[in-house]
Amino acid sequence: MQTTNDIRRSFLEYFGDNGHEVVPSSPLIPHNDPTLMFVNAGMVPFKNVFTGAETSAYATATSSQKCVRAGGKHNDLDNVGYTARHHTFFEMLGNFSFGDYFKEQAIYHAWKLITGEWGIDPGRLTATVYHTDDEAFDLWRKISGLPEDRIIRIATNDNFWSMGDTGPCGPCSEIFYDHGDHIAGGPPGSPDEDGDRFVEIWNLVFMQYDQQAGGDRRDLPSPSIDTGMGLERIAAVMQGTHDNYEIDLFKTLIAESGSLTGTATTGDNQASHRVIADHLRAASFLVADGVLPANEGRGYVLRRIMRRAMRHAHLLGAKDPLMHRMVGSLTGEMGNAFPELIRAKPLIEETLLREETSFRRTLANGLKLLDAEIADMSEGDTLSGETAFKLYDTYGFPYDLTEDALRARALGVDRAGFDAAMEQQKAAARAAWKGSGDQASETVWFDIAEKHGSTEFTGYTAEEGEGVVVALVQDGNAIAEAGPGDDIIILTNQTPFYGESGGQMGDAGIISGAGDLHATVSDTSKPLGRLHAHHAKIEKGTISVGDTIHLDVDGARRTQLRANHSATHLLHKALRDHLGDHVTQKGSLVAPDRLRFDFSHLSALTDDEIRAVEADVNAQIRGNSTVVTRLMSPDDAVAAGALALFGEKYGDEVRVLSMGMEAGTDYSVELCGGTHVQALGDIGLMVIIAESAVSSGVRRIEALTGEAARLWLGERDSKLKSIASVLKSSPEEAEERVATLVEERKKLDRELTEAKKALALAGDGGGNAEAEIETVGDVAFSGQVINGLNPKELRGLIDEAKKKLNSGIAVLVAVNDGRAAVAVGVTDDLTDNFNAVDLVQAGVAAVDGKGGGGRPDMAQGGGPDGSKADQAIAEIRSKIAA
Repeated sequence: MQTTNDIRRSFLEYFGDNGHEVVPSSPLIPHNDPTLMFVNAGMVPFKNVFTGAETSAYATATSSQKCVRAGGKHNDLDNVGYTARHHTFFEMLGNFSFGDYFKEQAIYHAWKLITGEWGIDPGRLTATVYHTDDEAFDLWRKISGLPEDRIIRIATNDNFWSMGDTGPCGPCSEIFYDHGDHIAGGPPGSPDEDGDRFVEIWNLVFMQYDQQAGGDRRDLPSPSIDTGMGLERIAAVMQGTHDNYEIDLFKTLIAESGSLTGTATTGDNQASHRVIADHLRAASFLVADGVLPANEGRGYVLRRIMRRAMRHAHLLGAKDPLMHRMVGSLTGEMGNAFPELIRAKPLIEETLLREETSFRRTLANGLKLLDAEIADMSEGDTLSGETAFKLYDTYGFPYDLTEDALRARALGVDRAGFDAAMEQQKAAARAAWKGSGDQASETVWFDIAEKHGSTEFTGYTAEEGEGVVVALVQDGNAIAEAGPGDDIIILTNQTPFYGESGGQMGDAGIISGAGDLHATVSDTSKPLGRLHAHHAKIEKGTISVGDTIHLDVDGARRTQLRANHSATHLLHKALRDHLGDHVTQKGSLVAPDRLRFDFSHLSALTDDEIRAVEADVNAQIRGNSTVVTRLMSPDDAVAAGALALFGEKYGDEVRVLSMGMEAGTDYSVELCGGTHVQALGDIGLMVIIAESAVSSGVRRIEALTGEAARLWLGERDSKLKSIASVLKSSPEEAEERVATLVEERKKLDRELTEAKKALALAGDGGGNAEAEIETVGDVAFSGQVINGLNPKELRGLIDEAKKKLNSGIAVLVAVNDGRAAVAVGVTDDLTDNFNAVDLVQAGVAAVDGKGGGGRPDMAQGGGPDGSKADQAIAEIRSKIAA
């Protein structure tokens, strides 16, 4: 038996051997089509190539594309588990020609692969063609040899494919497999075609027309081929079953579900086990591609998928969370083909466990209340919308689960009443917002969020993508259109641009669109914490609400931001290790050119502490371990040792970033919604360039990473070499040489000071001659002006002068650079009658200064006018005489 993995591999090898580029599956989030919630067909990643918006490097391609149909118009969720072929997640095998080969080669390859390479019995195959496509009919007859009654003309749109109301379109040809007359159903086009006997396994789309807005169709200049074959369906055929859930992949997952719940996998339990197996695949791949559970958008669809599976686990009697324990089986089956599953395994397991733990509480509370509400209801009755809304709003019980739970009891739900209650709540929220004082000016953001929901951030896994413009804002007002020269804010339904939060600056980049639209995004902000607002200038072209635009993040800038942000996490941990657990983040700035980190600590870091912190961070960078992301509740994350970042607001779920390794455990674990490197080696290098005080008890470190750090170190090395050259020494000897020069300078300064003092005392200081002792009133007094003396030397000279007086008052005025420093000394026996502070203030006033202070026996002050030095002495003399 060929396994599912064998079939996927042989399909890709066949077309690869026949000149097709083997293209890896794109992520489930469609970055080139913002109108789609998820990639739902194999051609979606190539849409822009088919429309001519992009040019491919290859003319033919093949892929096994991951697809999800669980939201929007392509929604198979409610059927999953109850039919043989409905899935939320499936793989679409396909081969594509972009203007290279057309119908004949497409039919030839399909027939050769199915019957030649795979050995499927031609007698069980039927082909369909569009009823007017004689060319395809004749080609099938020539290439396959099928009888004409097994080449069926179909007149409906089932055999005519279009990308939309306008654009590329064309007839298609479907290949059906007959599972045998023991299964009910008829061939395509017959009244019984909806049975399970004849199953479509491959659709060949002949893209040959361009649908015009007026209804006309024109021939495409380069007709193309787009084919799609469900891997699960063809695996069922090749493994001898008409039921997709009987193939090897699902058998493994269903057996695991049965083992963990201790229940049979057939009979009444069959649907529940199938739901769990299918939804496990969808949930795991969505998480691996960057989608996390949320209350709206893609995250809400993921949550619905998870909770539907978890409810079926509850119906099977599972006492503990189940799905996270099945991830290992899934990665064992599909991890080789899709390594992103293995990389994201910790995140997938953590997300499933957290969601199921939370949901089990919600389910228990909700079902208890629901049972009470329907106790007196009879089959066919309808639960009121108000009650359904109360379950949702108060107890967190989703509407679809209420509907699902009641369906099993043949009861309905008043959806209109539920919607009315929801609108009433929104109206109350709007009224509260508009009455909130200063926040009233922010009403425009509230209106946008209420109408369109949160912006879907796709930037964890991509740096470019497409979005639909949901609003344009200029000067605080919503506008419909903008043109060249306009500075506006652009909001889209989804974006790869990160909005400034958590200390990380917002992304910059380019927005382009139809015609010649070109806008430069200088910043991205995050109003209300859930909208991503692109601050842009329209360089050329026009932009309108409803346009589809291309968003391209400045990749080089984003790379630097990621490196600096991850470095702050490592820095935080290293500081706590070396300074103590009292260190907590008090703020940060993550810019493309630098990082700044504020933290609680009472004293300045020593050079040894800075070196140790820096060394630890760089050791982790050199270790190059992978950065692991998990999803947890804030409380669970903190209880598990994660550090919450300053200033960040957290919802029901948080991203937990684990970085580095130390003694076999994670080095740094923090809550953070920012963008980060994939591996720590991407940071390159970190260097601390400054440490300073911010406020009492808060210190700040500034640092550089990567190329900026290298350039800074190179510049510092260059300066050291220049200094060494001036000193006529080598860089290695420069420190010792500078120390010697400094010591020599200090010695010379001391000698010069002593010489000046000696000259001053000898009367050769350039001012008055040696102070003569005179009597003022009945007090001995000496006064002297000394030019060029450092004011710091006045205290010592005053002490010398007081000794000479024995009893008396000494005044010295040092004049330097035009300024005067006045010092007064009073011997101890006179301090009861004369206060040096009062006296010096009189002298300071004379030289146009203010104040002056000290002790009763010694005081000093100064003023700007050194030319009045003699007047200062005279003023003090007069005050003594008085």
